[in-house]
Amino acid sequence: MENLFSLKGKTAIVTGGLGLIGKKHCEALASAGANVFVCDMDKNMCADFAATLQTESFGFPLDVTFSGSIISLRDYVISKFGKIDILVNNAAINDMVENPHHDPELGKFENYPLDLWNKAINVNLTGVFLCSQILGSSMATRGKGTIINIASTYGVVAPDQSIYKKPDGSQVFFKSPVYPATKGAVIAFTKFLASYWGAAGVRANTLSPGGVLNGQEEYFVNNYSLRTLLGRMANPADYQGAIVFLASDASEYMTGANLIVDGGWTVC
Repeated sequence: MENLFSLKGKTAIVTGGLGLIGKKHCEALASAGANVFVCDMDKNMCADFAATLQTESFGFPLDVTFSGSIISLRDYVISKFGKIDILVNNAAINDMVENPHHDPELGKFENYPLDLWNKAINVNLTGVFLCSQILGSSMATRGKGTIINIASTYGVVAPDQSIYKKPDGSQVFFKSPVYPATKGAVIAFTKFLASYWGAAGVRANTLSPGGVLNGQEEYFVNNYSLRTLLGRMANPADYQGAIVFLASDASEYMTGANLIVDGGWTVC
């Protein structure tokens, strides 16, 4: 079983590698033996975080919306290790209740700005398309690899706007339309990749996480927890087992699937 989950000798790329769960993805893959490329917008922060990982890992500044940036990443990874084994498409724009600068009026569907819609589409969906196309093509040419696209429970079910209400009934946050729209599209796109590249030896699966503790106000944590069968929000490390499973030979006969890890949020 230890060998089944081992990633020793594997090369992994994680986009959005400096995010709340992006860092945990990187740590999990490195702990299982993979050499990890931590990819995000800040070059120095990527390099500093990569240096903390257990394996020979590297930071790389990446703009997932720009094909030239992704091509540079591909060439750099191949120059270092000769191959790409694992791609985790984690980079995304997510409007969060804990953001103190969020304007609740703009979050309403009636008022949601087109420029914010287009910006999120570009990162959350086009970024996944471009990274999969450029980096996944290298896997397909080699005849082996795995792509893990990070979606969300909100790609499976609609946002429950009531959990954002304060005890006095006021609503200071609305989950915007673009996040669930893009995450639902990511799930569908993953199925396309699985079908298209299955014969080429490339597996593609989705991981759909639930809400993660990140310093939210008590009322929100309570509302969310009451809506979840396990009675709590996720800790950032709660998805590490799932990411290693999807990246390793333990999931060798699994492709086109959506692995939902949400404490039971989507069950009822």
